[in-house]
Amino acid sequence: MATIYDVAKAAGVSPKTVSRVLNGDAPVGQKTRTAVEAAIAELGYVPSSAARTMRSNRSGLVGLITGAISLNPQQSELSGLPDLFIVQGVQKALEANGMTLLISDTGGRSERVPQLIRTFLEHRVEGIIYVADYHRPVSLPPVPEDTKLVLANCYDDLGTPAILPDDRKGQLMLVRELIAKGHRRIAYLSLSQMHDATRLRTDGYAQALSEAGIAYDPDLVIPTDLAEPDHAAEAQLLWDAIDRVMNLDTPPTAICFGNDRMAMRAYGILRSRGLRVPEDISVAGYDNYRLITETLFPPLTSVDLPYAAIGVRAVQLLVGLIRGERNAPAAPELVGGPVCWRDSVVPIPAPVTHIASLGRKPE
Repeated sequence: MATIYDVAKAAGVSPKTVSRVLNGDAPVGQKTRTAVEAAIAELGYVPSSAARTMRSNRSGLVGLITGAISLNPQQSELSGLPDLFIVQGVQKALEANGMTLLISDTGGRSERVPQLIRTFLEHRVEGIIYVADYHRPVSLPPVPEDTKLVLANCYDDLGTPAILPDDRKGQLMLVRELIAKGHRRIAYLSLSQMHDATRLRTDGYAQALSEAGIAYDPDLVIPTDLAEPDHAAEAQLLWDAIDRVMNLDTPPTAICFGNDRMAMRAYGILRSRGLRVPEDISVAGYDNYRLITETLFPPLTSVDLPYAAIGVRAVQLLVGLIRGERNAPAAPELVGGPVCWRDSVVPIPAPVTHIASLGRKPE
């Protein structure tokens, strides 16, 4: 294997000059640079990243811990997609910053996380990003002060820098627009109450109603999901929830579901009741999984969960911390996404009052 001394000899320069060309830390004439680069290419010389790291204390490496790669067969076929989209966003953003990503998968075992962190530290990573499968609290072992840690799609009690989806705003925007389209009776069949996202989205739902002067009706808000996956039980809960809201004295004209998978199941349940989407009932989901939203008929309106943007924002925050260009934020940074309107929602026409008929007696 060629060494820096072999390159220096072939180019007719000193090893220090070769080092200057490689590191770009001192001016070198173009003729000399060309000779060094030609010698490097001819000899197939590869610089030692370990030696460079020791000199600069910069490895250019970032470690990422996720569960996106291993798929739990007990979960839905959509499991892992949020993590994977975040990872993709991280990878693209790190590449743009000239850094290299090292990925380790937990295999669904949280007890592996401390060892994975230790392994990354042994490889002298400059920072670590931990990606969670959904918006939730986590508890990670401490890392040295000179190694920056950013949490994506999760947070902890220590105030570790974190990037989270703005769940409250997403539901707020959706319900605001449903109200603007004439809907006054809007049901919300949510995910499990154990999820932070459910609490935040319910707050957004309630705020939109309050802004429009619409009373909050608890009969229209029903948790329709379990904290632990159980497809049979979830199907029963969903059927029961739809049955309950549609049998109210004043049923809803629109139903918001906790996620797109739930909305997909609801299409069949509603049709079994003789209800057409959207002619008889408008339907909206959450997540904007295009595999679902764009293949259903009619295509499903849904709030976009900005997973890729969460990954990019996590990198921007991490790189800023590593380079000393940013201070750690005092609170998690929130990333919002748009409402993607499709044909599952239709406006309700305002009632028309015929002025000419007012006060007229029947003949």
